[in-house]
Amino acid sequence: MADKPESGEIFGVPYNFERPSIKRLLSSYWRPDEGMLVEKPFGIGYTLNLANWRSWVVLAVAGVLFYQSQSSSDEESDAGDEDEPVEVIVD
Repeated sequence: MADKPESGEIFGVPYNFERPSIKRLLSSYWRPDEGMLVEKPFGIGYTLNLANWRSWVVLAVAGVLFYQSQSSSDEESDAGDEDEPVEVIVD
């Protein structure tokens, strides 16, 4: 049986299933000479390049959106604590 390649591309999307090392993990997330997205050190697709300032903007926006969703769900659960009857009209 032929050996399957552990890294390459399928339909333009990179994949890498080689055993990850600490050096390769750290070097893949910090590449100052490349763009915002870099190939993942293990798995399929791309990941953020933390040496690029745009990646930090994306992380900050994601953090703010996550915080807003958590705070709005907390407010909804507080409003739902009231045990008042609800009138439902069906036509």
